[in-house]
Amino acid sequence: MTVILGGGISGLSAAYYAVNKARLASVALLEASDRVGGWIRSRNSPSGAVFEQGPRTIRPDGPAGTNTLNMVEDLQLTDKLIRIRRSHPISSNKLIYSEQALHLLPTSLKGFFKTISLLDRPLINCLWTDLRAPKVSKEDESIYSFVQRRLGQDIADRIISPIICGICAGDARQISVNFILKSLFEAEQKHGSIMKGLLMSGLKKSSKLKSKKTKEDTDESAENPRITLARIARIERWAIWSLQGGLEQLPLALADNLVKRGVKIETGTKCERLTFKEDRVELLVNGDMRECSRVISSLPAKNLAELLQEQHPALSAELRAIPSVTVAVANLEFSGNVLPLQAFGFLVPPNENLPLLGVIFDSCMAKESTASTVLTVMMGGAWFEKYFGPNPTEEQLLKTATDGLRDILYITDKPVAHHIAVLKDCIPQYVVGHDQRVKRIHDYISAHKIPLAVCGSSYQGVGINDVILSAKQAVCDVVK
Repeated sequence: MTVILGGGISGLSAAYYAVNKARLASVALLEASDRVGGWIRSRNSPSGAVFEQGPRTIRPDGPAGTNTLNMVEDLQLTDKLIRIRRSHPISSNKLIYSEQALHLLPTSLKGFFKTISLLDRPLINCLWTDLRAPKVSKEDESIYSFVQRRLGQDIADRIISPIICGICAGDARQISVNFILKSLFEAEQKHGSIMKGLLMSGLKKSSKLKSKKTKEDTDESAENPRITLARIARIERWAIWSLQGGLEQLPLALADNLVKRGVKIETGTKCERLTFKEDRVELLVNGDMRECSRVISSLPAKNLAELLQEQHPALSAELRAIPSVTVAVANLEFSGNVLPLQAFGFLVPPNENLPLLGVIFDSCMAKESTASTVLTVMMGGAWFEKYFGPNPTEEQLLKTATDGLRDILYITDKPVAHHIAVLKDCIPQYVVGHDQRVKRIHDYISAHKIPLAVCGSSYQGVGINDVILSAKQAVCDVVK
């Protein structure tokens, strides 16, 4: 039997690949809480508006994006898709709040040559900054340090730092450059600058980068069933996508698929200890001992560390060293349209010294919806205790959210509905040295021949596409 620990999107995905791809005969999924889905949770306001407590959109790009869309197609969720093209306002309008004003980031090549209010210089000037900056040989460094050295402090403070807040609610001065700028860091390390590295890489791969549009790509309609969903996304130029009724439809569909395939999903079932024997794995579950042949853990790294502490303290220590941050989420609904423009939302740089990480304009995804405005205010992150202490009240968080909307968006109306959630330790932080730590974790498991694989947001990406792909890889690792 294969036991999967954790019923979030990565655990459900691991079970999906275990039964649908690896064809494992006996799979059980154990989830400590009373529901599956993890941080993906969609609620409805009294009016029926969707409040997303966690992620709400997914990008279709790259192998990981294609992998997720293949899963969506297999789960027969295509008719529930909300497709947001690159021409949509929430794709083209992305804002940063700085010095008491909202600034629009350029999204076209033409915009890079214009002076933008956020920086008081064109973004193209960053290229000259990079070409003049000396190379510094390093194995890793913070993303803030790297961007400051190569592109300028204004870019580090006003663009990269708020983007990191939006992606992982983290401090760019702590997060590894390999988190989202790995290719740029490698370009500097190999060729002395970002621009030189990208040019050299482009010359080597020019033949591959040429457009290879076939008659099938250009002439076939999206209704043709022979075209995959991933290809439709490319043809229609999707920027992001979501699901009607909320993104929680994805884990719910996964769970339904798994039950039909014979997977035993047990909620309210907590694994308290793992012990690896020569011929089996022993699990202490809700006080009772169970056995299986292999384990796939989608638990947060620090939770898995507790289960391994007794038998593998060195591995436990590596897992425990992966930190995480807490985010407060305020979902707010206002009567009518109270927004100054249609946009994805705005992010707030840490040097503004505000408790807000950013605000998402959820209702801008809806087609011609003016009946109400739904916003999600994200707060805290790496600075949660600084602004809120260990145990903020719902009233305190609601006031912080509405005060922020009043001061930045000039929304003085009271929300007609709201929901407040504190997502404790919800986002792992890929601090400097993270890649090396993850390698040590995998090397330890391999060297000790432990029938264990790990997946989820603690290791190789915090996005939904990343954790789904990590689940697929974990299944491959544990059955090979």
